Amino acid sequence: MFGNYTRRTRGLYDSSSSEPFVISRSKIDLFTSCQRCFYLDQRLGIKRPDSFPFTLNNAVDLLLKKEFDIHRSHKSVHPLLKQYGVDAVPFQHEELELWRDALRHGVKYLYKPTNFLVRGGIDDVWVDKDGKLIVVDYKATSKDTEVTIDADWQNAYKRQVEVYQWLFRQNGFRVSPTAYFVYVNAKRDREAFDGKLEFDVNLIPYEGDDSWIPGILGDIKKCLNGDSIPAASQSCDYCAYRRTALDFESK
Repeated sequence: MFGNYTRRTRGLYDSSSSEPFVISRSKIDLFTSCQRCFYLDQRLGIKRPDSFPFTLNNAVDLLLKKEFDIHRSHKSVHPLLKQYGVDAVPFQHEELELWRDALRHGVKYLYKPTNFLVRGGIDDVWVDKDGKLIVVDYKATSKDTEVTIDADWQNAYKRQVEVYQWLFRQNGFRVSPTAYFVYVNAKRDREAFDGKLEFDVNLIPYEGDDSWIPGILGDIKKCLNGDSIPAASQSCDYCAYRRTALDFESK
């Protein structure tokens, strides 16, 4: 619930525990963004304020999943894949819905060097003619310019699919280095709303490299085992706000 910032006491990292500690894909990205915010969250139970839910984006995700699931059940090629010349079909697997459940399950792997149970909830996965899995992520936006994944803030998108690629590889799957973003762009040049949005659907390939993940997991372990709160990232808006507010309050 928004506004409820009570410090939590459950699910925190305990260096003395022998139980695997769950590290989600989003927490890996939080560590990459700001180690101070990560430490406050995972070690001390003080999380960043929640953002408002992107309900329209969630609706797009849900409808795309339903659409690709139709082709999954028929073992047919989606028209978007035909349009872009991608020789693949949606992958059928009994654990697909578990892999999609980011909150409770996702794709999981116990990384023994750190005793972290790493997990991440996927949007979709396809399989090519050679039997290699293709990680797929859905994105939605509304802009007048061409949709790309070239902005600095979209590096998080790239890390996201690389974590998924790594998880599938650790689970014994053969994985294509090419991931795809199904990026839908709501058109804003229509004369009227008329109770509907129209979208352009783009398929953007990305060559992933998951070689950074073991190193970052080691860094996360070192951070969590530390007894002092890390310094704030210079690019962290949350830390900047907290620091600025504290400076004025202390005057």
